[in-house]
Amino acid sequence: MSQAQQDQVATSLAGTVSEEISASLAPVDAELERRYPGDPGTRQPVHTVYVPGDAFAADTVRSWGDQALAALDEHAPDAASFAAVLGLADDLAEPVYARVRAKLEREPVEDLRVDFEDGYAGRDEDRDAARAARLIAEAYAQGTAAPYTGIRMKCLEAAVRDRGIRTLDIFLTGLTRAGGLPDGLVLTLPKVTYPEQVTAMVRLLEAFERAHALEPGRLGFEIQIETSQSILAADGTATVARMIQAAEGRATGLHYGTFDYSACLGVSAAHQAGDHPAADHAKAIMQVAAAGTGVRVSDGSTNVLPVGPTAKVHDAWRLHYGLTRRALARAYYQGWDMHPGHIPTRYAAVFAFYREGFEQAADRLARYAARAGGDVMDEPATAKALSGYLLRGLDCGALDIAEVARLTGLTRTDLEGFAVPRRGDLTASAK
Repeated sequence: MSQAQQDQVATSLAGTVSEEISASLAPVDAELERRYPGDPGTRQPVHTVYVPGDAFAADTVRSWGDQALAALDEHAPDAASFAAVLGLADDLAEPVYARVRAKLEREPVEDLRVDFEDGYAGRDEDRDAARAARLIAEAYAQGTAAPYTGIRMKCLEAAVRDRGIRTLDIFLTGLTRAGGLPDGLVLTLPKVTYPEQVTAMVRLLEAFERAHALEPGRLGFEIQIETSQSILAADGTATVARMIQAAEGRATGLHYGTFDYSACLGVSAAHQAGDHPAADHAKAIMQVAAAGTGVRVSDGSTNVLPVGPTAKVHDAWRLHYGLTRRALARAYYQGWDMHPGHIPTRYAAVFAFYREGFEQAADRLARYAARAGGDVMDEPATAKALSGYLLRGLDCGALDIAEVARLTGLTRTDLEGFAVPRRGDLTASAK
C-alpha cells in the first residue's frame, strides 16, 4: 500500500450526525450569544470620581485637575521625589511623572458621577438635579466634559424610591431638552439587593425611552454592589449573576461599594478597605459573574485622604497607589476616587502598570501576530489579553500609538481585532 493510500482520510459517521448535533445545540448557541456577547470593545475609564450633587459646578473637572497639580507641586514637585514616595523604578520615574502631569492638565477626570445618594446633603434635590443636567449638557457642548459623566440616584428601596425616580426623571429630561443624551452618559443604581430592583430600573428606563421616542435600549446603568445579599441570595445562589440577567442587556458595570458592603458584614471601621478578605471575596464573585457578559467590574475607594502635612499626604499616596496596583493585578481596571489628591496616584499606578509591562506584552503580541518563535507559547486567548492590555494603556494615556506600532508592527485596528474576536472566531483561530 502506498504512502498516499495509508494517509487517506476516512470517516465513520454519516453527515446527518453532525447536522443532528448542531440542531440539538442550536438553543445553547443562541443562549451563549445572548448571555455572553463578550467585552463591548469600548474604552473603560480607569476611575470614577464622585462629587455631591449640591457641590457639582461648571468647573468641577478643571478644579479637580488644578487641585491635583497643586498637591504635586507642594508634596512631590519633581519626578525623583514622586518616585521616592511611591517606590517607582528609576526608568519609570520621569515618564510616569511627566505623563501624570500632562494627564492632569489635559483630562484630569475620566468618569464623573454627580452624587444624589450617600454623598448628597442638599436641601433642594429638584433644583440640583436640573442644574446638573444643564451643566453637563453645556460641558459636552463646549468640549470640557469628562469622557463619561452621569449621576448616582438614590436606590429603589421603599423609603427613597419615589425621590430616586423623580431625580432621575428630572436629570434625564433636562439633558434631553438641552440637546439630547450625550454618548458618555452613565447612570448608577446603588444599594441593589434583589434582581427585581434591577428589573424595576429596566422598566423605568423603558418608560423614559417611550416618553421621548428614544431607541429601545439607549439607556444603560451600573449596578452598585453594597450589600451581602447582592453577592449571596437567601437560596444560596449568586445574586449578582441574576442581576446581570435581570438588566436585559442594559447593565454596563458592577461597582463595588467598599464601606457599605464591609459594614453590612460587620467589618469594623478600622479594617474596612479594598484589600480586606471580605472585599476580595465579593469582587471575585462579581468578576466571575460578569465574565463574558460585557459588564465591567469596578473596585471601590479608600477613605484615607491625602491632606495635611507632607508626611501624611505621602502615607495616603502610598496606600492609594498600593491598593490601585493591587486591583490592576487582579484585573479590576477601574476604581473610585473621592478626593482630588487621589488622582495623581491613580494615574501614577495605572501608568506604571502599563509601562513596566509594555515591552514584554508588545513583543509577545508581535511574535504571535507573526507566528514567530519565543520562550512563551501563546494562544488566541492570550493574544486577546495582550492586545486588551495595550489598548487600555493607549486609552488612558500610559502609552502612545507610535511606540506601540513601533514594537508590535500593528495598528490600533489590528489590536482591536485581536482584543474583541467573536466567540467562534476565537475558537477557529486556535485550530
